[in-house]
Amino acid sequence: MIELRSAHSRRLYDDWKARRRGRVFPARADFDPLELRYIIGNLSLLDVLREPVRFRYRVHSTNMTQWLGFDLTGKEIDASPNPERGAAIKDHFAAVVERGEPIVRLHEWLGGNHRRLKHEALVLPLSRDGATIDMIMSALSAI
Repeated sequence: MIELRSAHSRRLYDDWKARRRGRVFPARADFDPLELRYIIGNLSLLDVLREPVRFRYRVHSTNMTQWLGFDLTGKEIDASPNPERGAAIKDHFAAVVERGEPIVRLHEWLGGNHRRLKHEALVLPLSRDGATIDMIMSALSAI
């Protein structure tokens, strides 16, 4: 059982489980953005690219973009201006793909505004065919 501190993370995790409908993973198409209003500003969607495994942001969280001072939408995680942070995030995403399950980690970062942010990062695997992870959803919740 995954242990989540944030009520928003727990709700998103429950939504993810409900949308599986007998499949190993739900698809991005199973989520209506209007139903995710409670966390939409803290969500990022990433394509999982193969050979080698890497990650490209379809949507970089609007709240994280403001807090960090840069937007990674359309870019791979390696484009992060903070290589240490990018490597930690990439490791989190890769662990989700390798293990084939949601993973939550706690992070504390210094933002572009020089303020610290402590948050819970929940990363959920998604799949068009229900079995092969081709996208991930990352949700950040302050703790």
